[in-house]
Amino acid sequence: MRHAFIGGTLVALASGLIGYFVVVRRDAFAAHALAHIGFPGATGAALVGAPVTLGLAVFCVAGGLAIGAFGKRVDRREVATGTVLAFATSLGVLFASMATDSAASVTSVLFGNLLAISTDQLIVFGAMTVVLVVAMVIIARPLLFASISPEVAEARGVPVRALAIAFLVLLALVVAMATQVVGTLLLFALVVTPAAAALALTARPVVVVAGATAIALGSVWGGLVISAMFNLPPSFPIVSLAFATWLAALARSRSVERTGRVAPAPASTTSTATATERV
Repeated sequence: MRHAFIGGTLVALASGLIGYFVVVRRDAFAAHALAHIGFPGATGAALVGAPVTLGLAVFCVAGGLAIGAFGKRVDRREVATGTVLAFATSLGVLFASMATDSAASVTSVLFGNLLAISTDQLIVFGAMTVVLVVAMVIIARPLLFASISPEVAEARGVPVRALAIAFLVLLALVVAMATQVVGTLLLFALVVTPAAAALALTARPVVVVAGATAIALGSVWGGLVISAMFNLPPSFPIVSLAFATWLAALARSRSVERTGRVAPAPASTTSTATATERV
């Protein structure tokens, strides 16, 4: 449980930090795809006896580089994402069929196994989180500019494509971490749902990042407590808490709209001019 709380906290911090940009850049499909792209890496690692975290990270980063290289605009990025996803999924099916002696590892990749995180994995999670925080501190402002108004940013000399590739690599690292907490199939619960819930309440970037991190932390901590109390797999209460928070945020947003007050718009449609000025 100590390892689960430490590992879950690191993953929640990383997910909350990057989740805002995932939603703003409309990269939710890419986040989902990277989890599935990491699946053959995990099953392949289990097949040869290598660490699952290493296999996940290698395939996720390679997938992020491929998506970033093949798709510059959103429409092209989605096509590239779908194509790379299809190929990676086929590899995952092949490796899973060969790894008959590692069925437990395959199941953990699909649904997560937070209680099985080892000390070595915690060290890797900590290193990944530090890399993510340092990188985001460096690129956050130009990345926000490029996310909100890519044409204007490119015209002003911002390296939009390089930022996109760097962001996808960072997203791949977070996905590799989060997959081991909630699994490939439930990844949205930590990477997308907390940020979406925070965006339903405010459009201020710093507040959204702080809110998404708080929601992710609350979901992980609360989910672990509930799983221990009722002998449940941790993924279920973690995802359920994040989902319930998102529903509550949507209800709050719609309630504000009905009372006639101005509700914060989603980040994808919020005032581009205001955000650009802040950048």
